[in-house]
Formats: sequence, C-alpha cells, structure tokens
Amino acid sequence: MHRVFVYGSLKRGQPNYPYMTDSSNGKAEFLGTAVTVQKYPLVIATKYNIPFLLNLPGQGKRVNGEIYQVDEKMLQYLDWFEKVPTMYQRTVVELEIKMADKEEKLSPGSIMEAFVYSTTTYQPDWPSLPTYDNYDSNGDHGLKFTLREDRR
Repeated sequence: MHRVFVYGSLKRGQPNYPYMTDSSNGKAEFLGTAVTVQKYPLVIATKYNIPFLLNLPGQGKRVNGEIYQVDEKMLQYLDWFEKVPTMYQRTVVELEIKMADKEEKLSPGSIMEAFVYSTTTYQPDWPSLPTYDNYDSNGDHGLKFTLREDRR
C-alpha cells in the first residue's frame, strides 16, 4: 500500500473525486487531512483551470489536502490519470497531519511522507500566477475546473 496526498480536483467534493472511489481503478482509503510542511506554489493554469502544484519548495504557501492509502492498482491508475511523467511527476512530500479519520493510522500534528503529483514541466509564467493554500473548483477565484470530457 502507498500513501498519496491530493490537493486539487481529486479531493472530496471536487470534480475528479469519483475516480478515487471507483473500485475498478483500485482501492483508495481516506486517511485524513494534512498540510505540506514546506511551502509550494499551488496555481490554477491552462484554459481548463487545472490545479498544479509546482515543484518549487519554499515558494508559495503551505498547501492543504487529503491523504489516501492506495493499492498498487490505484497508484498505477493515478500515474496514468495524471499523465506521469509528462504533465505531472510523482514525488514525495512531507506533510503535517491536521485531522485523522482513523486515529490508529494517523496522529494529528505528526509529520509523515506521501506521494504527490507535482510538476516541473510548467509554462514560464506559471510561477507568477496567484498561489492558493486550499483548492476548490468553485472558489472565489472564479476559475471553475473543466472536466476532461468537456474539453475541446
């Protein structure tokens, strides 16, 4: 089993969350919420308003998200879904646990590592875009995420 930190459209209540719960993709168990120990730029980019975590540690903000325990099948699915290695790269991030769904698996305030889908393959202007500490497709930014099936 692997731990994965999601910060964007795969979080609960976000447009791509159904992919996390589709058992044909593999198994994903919600463990809790966390925030990155280091700051990272979380930006919304492209005409489809996709959230990207730029792999620029020390810049941006501490980013909030969710931790899942996933099986190998789901990890491979997420690699495909996130277009690894061209669009995103799967790296390791250090997290501070905020809320644990099951206390025996995570302890609030503790530090742990998990995989994250961040990117080094971004456009030159992306580091100058506004940064966020918590992504919501329906946020005040007005940049609603476009689902893949709606993209042209």
